[in-house]
Amino acid sequence: MANVFKRLSESISADLHQMLDEKEEKNPIAKLNQYLRESEKETENVRKLIERQHRLKEEYTREYYQAGDMADKRRRQAEIAKKAGEMEMEQFALQELAEYETRAERMKTMRDEMDEKLTMLEQKYEEMQHRLKDMKLKRMELMGRENAARAQYRMNQVLDEYPEKSFSRFDEMDRYIQHLEQKVNSAYYRNTFDSKIAQLEREQNEQEKNSAN
Repeated sequence: MANVFKRLSESISADLHQMLDEKEEKNPIAKLNQYLRESEKETENVRKLIERQHRLKEEYTREYYQAGDMADKRRRQAEIAKKAGEMEMEQFALQELAEYETRAERMKTMRDEMDEKLTMLEQKYEEMQHRLKDMKLKRMELMGRENAARAQYRMNQVLDEYPEKSFSRFDEMDRYIQHLEQKVNSAYYRNTFDSKIAQLEREQNEQEKNSAN
């Protein structure tokens, strides 16, 4: 029974991978979008790490200054106890002084290491942002090329399937415009005919009067 379920699971997994591969082949932009989403997610994760590194650096810095302040305090207290002849208090202050100095030195080392790592992370983050921007620009370029290719393919398909009807709408529009031009010219000629005849008549009358004189 276990083997049956295993084979069924493997068959479903194989069919799923095949379906995804076919989908990717039909729509490469979708796969590119998936890559972009994953890259954006990784970039966001790095940004969060950088913010956390900044907080840790601030904590190390705060601990470093606190340890330094306490070391200075215990140093003064050890001098006061020594002058007062309080050997036990002086010894306690010196022990505390050594512990705070060691802590301050350790915090300083950790803060410096954190600062180096933070600088490296920030550089990587900037690089990731630039690469992400380049990927988006390349996606725009690829989408433009794909759209142009689809349009060209569709146009060729129409021309191949309907060679005589491809430009029928344009031919019909051209004939309609020619018909409108003929109607406009005919109307203009009719509207100006009477005035032209009247002008000719006046000119003829003038000529007849001049001939009679």
